[in-house]
Amino acid sequence: MRLGLAQINTTVGDLAGNRRIILDAYAELVRRGAQLVVFPELVALFRPPRDLLFKRHFVPDVEDSLRAIAAAVGDVPALVGSVETNSGGSGRPFYNAAAFCHRGLVASVARKCLLPTYDVFDEDRYFEPAAQPTVIVHAGARIGVTICEDIWTHPMISTRRLYSGLDPVRQLAAMKCDLMVNLSASPWDHGKGGVRQTLVTDAARAIGCPVAYVNAVGGNDELIFDGRSLVSDAGGRVLKGMTAFGEDLTVAQTGPAPAPPAPALSPTFEQPEMADIHAALTLGLRDYAHKCGFRTGLVALSGGIDSAVVGAIAAAAFGPENVIGVSLPSLISSQHSRDDARRLASNLGMRFETIGIAEIVASCESALAPIFAGRAPDVTEENIQARVRGVAMMAISNKFGALLLTTGNKSEMAVGYCTLYGDMCGGLAVISDVFKTQVYALANWINADARRAGRAPPIPQSSIDKLPSAELRPDQTDQDSLPPYDVLDAVLKGYVEEGLSRRDLVSQGFSEAIVGDVIRKVDLNEYKRKQAAPGLKITPLAFGVGRRIPIVQKYVSQ
Repeated sequence: MRLGLAQINTTVGDLAGNRRIILDAYAELVRRGAQLVVFPELVALFRPPRDLLFKRHFVPDVEDSLRAIAAAVGDVPALVGSVETNSGGSGRPFYNAAAFCHRGLVASVARKCLLPTYDVFDEDRYFEPAAQPTVIVHAGARIGVTICEDIWTHPMISTRRLYSGLDPVRQLAAMKCDLMVNLSASPWDHGKGGVRQTLVTDAARAIGCPVAYVNAVGGNDELIFDGRSLVSDAGGRVLKGMTAFGEDLTVAQTGPAPAPPAPALSPTFEQPEMADIHAALTLGLRDYAHKCGFRTGLVALSGGIDSAVVGAIAAAAFGPENVIGVSLPSLISSQHSRDDARRLASNLGMRFETIGIAEIVASCESALAPIFAGRAPDVTEENIQARVRGVAMMAISNKFGALLLTTGNKSEMAVGYCTLYGDMCGGLAVISDVFKTQVYALANWINADARRAGRAPPIPQSSIDKLPSAELRPDQTDQDSLPPYDVLDAVLKGYVEEGLSRRDLVSQGFSEAIVGDVIRKVDLNEYKRKQAAPGLKITPLAFGVGRRIPIVQKYVSQ
């Protein structure tokens, strides 16, 4: 069978726009000779719709849109990810479903069996699970239909224990399928691509038939979907690997006969980690901005590494002509920082403005002097600078309708090395899930990629080489308050992402004093993170919807 794989980018709730994208892709794949077209999970409404599902008319409107899609489907059928109302008398109100559209009708519906309710997923809140996967017979072939999590029951997956032994892949193996398809909307984090490939190829061997995995691509709030759809033959060999972080339409031949030598995979199907992270952040930012109606990005450029990387990503996402970089020097700001900010903007080709804040800061300090009388200057005065910058940047954002991007990284967000209503002001935290050590690696990759393309490196080398500093007091460096970033990031990865205790970390060789101080700072600053801009997720556990730690709590890790 000639399978059409439609790796497309739709938008949550844009039913008419999504319908146009779906039908355009369907028409193109039929033109290329597809005999069955497969779309991603929930493509008609995109994932995750969350509590939009509880709006009284939302699901009926989705079902109307699905019928309109089906009405445009001819002799070549299409499997379209959507939702279905649970018309039974019990259970959750909806099903996560795949509609088999054929000759103007929704001919049959397959329902998702395994509903993830962990990390960023909360499908048990909305959907009722199916007891077993569906097999659809078309053109003499038995096609097993699974949806995303239905194949995540491999022994190497820890969450398989949530499903009480239910295994749709094993069930399909007993049903003698000629083909299995998996409609997916699997969010990306670095390191996940190899896991998915193993799930698909092992499922093909277990069922004894080819498997087509069609994944969504695009950004929705914090989540980034990378595509990388693929087709495996019955022996577990990847026949087709589709583009990463971009839309892609392809037709793949499957069948019982021995396949010819596997073609070369898409150049972006497998690529280095930093290339993946850069592509993910660029896609996540572009979709967040454009789907929210922003066409201009705004970045406060300090001359440091974090704002340089965010500026470079913004230029890639918006186009440099649509990014405004702003330097906001105070009396403490060094000349090299001002120069590096200007040089970055020039290298990237973005608009650059300078707004001095020294007089505004002095005015604030003067106004506060009576109430602060008798108290020594401390971090309070340092934060006035950051908050004045926040006021200025939000004013520019309002005036020009530009999306203000915060520049704090995961290391800083973890320990509270950031100022509420100051540098935390903004609409999207682009690198809030990128550790500081990764920020340096990403900066070096961005420059090296520019050299490979024959362009001048955009990020000034001095921004990479200089000691990191918030420049809120004279001669300040980050290491006045924090451990070296390689140590800090290793402790944070263990405590935040892996759930290790104080004892665990000390047993790994970290200083007890450093571990205790880092853990204390992480726990004390939960209130800041709850007020932060949404951040793009690139690790298995980001600060955001997948990490639900109370602000008010007294547990102390031992």
